[in-house]
Amino acid sequence: MKPSELKVSFKHFIAYFPEVDLPISIGESTHHTFSQNNEPLPIQVVEQYLIPIEENEVDEFTEFIPCLRIPTANYDFQAIIYWRADLLNYQYTLATFNKKTGALIDKKVIAGTSVENNILTQSVATIEDNWLINIATGRANASDELSYDGSKSKIYEVELLTDGSIIKAL
Repeated sequence: MKPSELKVSFKHFIAYFPEVDLPISIGESTHHTFSQNNEPLPIQVVEQYLIPIEENEVDEFTEFIPCLRIPTANYDFQAIIYWRADLLNYQYTLATFNKKTGALIDKKVIAGTSVENNILTQSVATIEDNWLINIATGRANASDELSYDGSKSKIYEVELLTDGSIIKAL
């Protein structure tokens, strides 16, 4: 059996994501801290738990870094954040899983940086201790560092619910 065919328990997968105290902010370079402090994800963990939940294709240049786990002790789900890097696209994804089965409940990109059609889009997120996630998104011309206009930033909230679903806050 090849190493990538070995099954990794959900408990072992979750252990790569250290639980953190809230509130916490996630921004453009936060992944550097996580990559220095957290153990890298083995390929079999990525293949078993992350690639199946990704909507976009994963290639040999795609990188994943385990970031954190949100405290959910009294609930039947685990909530993690991982960083995914592709060419000109870096995303922090919040994903929730059933604690017993490891099945995906919900997921949402909450922060990151991307370039498309020469437009740079950056988002940062703050996760509050009540599981409200404040997201600020700004856009600028990627070839002109002086083109950013903060008045055109968008701020919105999403909420992590006690069943593990992620919804846009009212």
